[in-house]
Amino acid sequence: MTADAQAIFESWSAPVGVNGALSLAALAYSIGWVRLHIAFRNLISAWRLAAFLAGIVSLWIAIGSPAEAFDDVSLTVHMGQHLLLMSIAPLLILLSAPTVPLLQGLPRWLIRSIVGPLLRCDWVKRLGHGITHPAICWLASALALVGWHIPAVFELALRSQWWHEFEHASFFATGLLFWWPVVQPWPSTARWPRWSIPLYLFFATLPCDALSGFLAFCDRVVYSSYLSAPQILTASPLQDQECAAAMMWTCVTITFLIPAVIVTIQILSAESMPLQRQTWARLQRIAGQPFDSSKPEVI
Repeated sequence: MTADAQAIFESWSAPVGVNGALSLAALAYSIGWVRLHIAFRNLISAWRLAAFLAGIVSLWIAIGSPAEAFDDVSLTVHMGQHLLLMSIAPLLILLSAPTVPLLQGLPRWLIRSIVGPLLRCDWVKRLGHGITHPAICWLASALALVGWHIPAVFELALRSQWWHEFEHASFFATGLLFWWPVVQPWPSTARWPRWSIPLYLFFATLPCDALSGFLAFCDRVVYSSYLSAPQILTASPLQDQECAAAMMWTCVTITFLIPAVIVTIQILSAESMPLQRQTWARLQRIAGQPFDSSKPEVI
């Protein structure tokens, strides 16, 4: 660790509000999951609890850990924050099916007096229905990605703590919106046919590829603040920018490719399921065993 990096690390202090909020969210989900597991053992799988906790840890690394102190001196660190906030943490949290466990884990008085009435409001339902349309989700994510990486806007977020926090909040919010049509967490319903999701993910890589390509092959440092920032790496600011671009391209490609493959396999499996069930039933009848199609649903 360089002297500059040591000085930055020693001057960092943990954000009490952020870490407290993340801890409370993890506690509420865990309590709700345990309550549901006791009442309905097969209702919500254990891997969803692990997904939620992993999503909270991802958020902590991005905005609550010592890494947050280095985002204004290294574009690679800053880009890692963006990837965690937009791609990793929202996906993991939505995969956890957070609605029911959180509602079960929150205090009853909070549900009755605030959360319940708010969720029953007509304008909240209309707003949620509108902003979770796949076209809106895709557009919001793309605009946030491109908009915050415009040099003047990016520099503003580096100079102003308030704008920096708003940037992080907008990345996380649009990340949740982006992954919503892909994961389709309960109790939401699909607005587009499932076969459109791989195309949705493919087109989402285009703004990321354009931005990462520009940063990688540009022969100058795009964000001038990094030219005068303390050196925490042996790499030059231009090499740091190239590393950030490569990380963005690689992580986004992998993160979007895996769900696209999974969704494609699910679509193909669903199409072949009737034939598979007929074959399985025939084999069981030959063996003299009754065919039992009833299985407990596990989410």
